[in-house]
Amino acid sequence: MSDLQNEGRSASNAFSAMVIAAVALGGVSLIWCITLQMHLNTAQKNLAVAQQENAALKQKLMSTDAHLRAATETLGKSLGMTQKQLETRAEAIMARQQMDTARLEKTQQATQQKIGQVSNDVSTVRTDVGGVKTDVTNTRNDLEATKGQLQRVMGDAGVMSGLIAKNHDELEILKHKGDRNYYEFTLKKGEKPVVLSTVKLQLKKADQKHARYTMVVTSDDREIEKKDKNLMEPVQFYTGKNPVLYEIVVNVVEKNLVSGYLSTPKGM
Repeated sequence: MSDLQNEGRSASNAFSAMVIAAVALGGVSLIWCITLQMHLNTAQKNLAVAQQENAALKQKLMSTDAHLRAATETLGKSLGMTQKQLETRAEAIMARQQMDTARLEKTQQATQQKIGQVSNDVSTVRTDVGGVKTDVTNTRNDLEATKGQLQRVMGDAGVMSGLIAKNHDELEILKHKGDRNYYEFTLKKGEKPVVLSTVKLQLKKADQKHARYTMVVTSDDREIEKKDKNLMEPVQFYTGKNPVLYEIVVNVVEKNLVSGYLSTPKGM
């Protein structure tokens, strides 16, 4: 009997433990289900809010698109153009901008090339200027050397002449000295007198073989014959109210022709 009672108590205790465990497990499951439901409800609410926000955003986008379309249509109507025409016009404007940009770049390149060319030209000019300066210096030195070669000769009037120029280049040197006035001439036999300064000169004879000539000088209303004068000989005479010395130098004698210059004081 006691063994049966003990077995009955053990079975009753085991069953009670199982019932308690089942009740505890059911409580935990219930709590978990309630928590899960709460999270599910929150997620559903958030989803609903998100859907509402998406719907509002979609509505705004549709409204904005409608406004843009309306504005485009209004602009097109005001310009008398359709949407397609506007797009075509926009494409044309963009293409023109691209062409203008390319043209501008090409112009800039050409400008840079011109600037480079100008720089080269400036360098060349500087080099040329340097060469000119050198030439001027050389010419000045040549002039100084030529001056040293010029001579003074006793004139036919017994007066020491100025420097004598044997050719045109030497005469230019005398002109640059500025001491006297110089007038070049060429006389031909048989022609009318040539007027130089205040006198007249006329060739009567030219002897190329002996380098001699004869001319008539008209001064102060009187004629002076200078007969058989030599090449490079200073032919001198006085003229004027207050007589001053004039000189004639013939540096070329040819057949029936002579060339040379008349020298007079400054101011005459």
